[in-house]
Amino acid sequence: MTDSSEAPLGAVLTALVTPFDDGLRVDEQGFVSLLRHVLANGSDGVVVAATTGEPATLSNAEHLRLIELACAERPDGASVIASTGSNDTAQACAMTERAVELGADAVLSVAPYYNRPNRRGLVRHYTEIAKAASGKPVVLYNVPTRTGIDLSNDLLAELGQVEHIDYVKQANNDNLALVDGLGLYAGNDDVLARTLDLGGCGGILVASHVAGPLMRRMVDEPDRRAEIDARLRPLYEALSVTTNPIPIKAALNLLGHHVGGSRLPLVEADHAETEVVRQGLVAAGLLQ
Repeated sequence: MTDSSEAPLGAVLTALVTPFDDGLRVDEQGFVSLLRHVLANGSDGVVVAATTGEPATLSNAEHLRLIELACAERPDGASVIASTGSNDTAQACAMTERAVELGADAVLSVAPYYNRPNRRGLVRHYTEIAKAASGKPVVLYNVPTRTGIDLSNDLLAELGQVEHIDYVKQANNDNLALVDGLGLYAGNDDVLARTLDLGGCGGILVASHVAGPLMRRMVDEPDRRAEIDARLRPLYEALSVTTNPIPIKAALNLLGHHVGGSRLPLVEADHAETEVVRQGLVAAGLLQ
């Protein structure tokens, strides 16, 4: 349990993409380069192998290797949050244990998808994960558009009473609110400003790959928060032109970061989608 005003994990946390080479193998050098880039440009920490990192098409070995690399290569003071969620409680616990052993500062655990557990099942699922985390903070991840299940705010308040369940990444904008016992992180870029205004911890973000310094200023310069948010709105919209992480990978490639494409069933941005992303970068002043 934690106070929402405390953010020991950081305020700007980037949910890193997983770079692939031309053969769609994990590009470890590219991953480390991107990690260093975001941490030098506004991010306090990174989230590894969450939705934006395409964990559904990573093997367990690849997934854990990325966590290992992030923990080994981060600069002093930067946090690493490992995404270890699953719809199988035993698998989620096993991945959580390994992530903590590898040095993760916290784990992000998505609501269990497909199985459609009831409330009692959800509480037991997360209680077991909190035990597996060995004292490290657990960040709940509510993203009903992907999981088919919504963690209501009253359920979040119940889960917030479980020891070591300390935060929620809220990706249901309709539920965005402070919850007793949990620090609040924006799960969507377009509600970072709103989350900060509410007194939340910050955001687990995507646009911070390319707009990290501006998003950092939204934290540090509250008087200019609304102005910066308005400047970034076209970018947020452009990065939703198709399924994440396709657009942010297109944006990074346009800016010279060479993160490659995606493994099927995801595909690279087509010409029209890439042009939308290009215009979003131009509108935000990030690309000439």
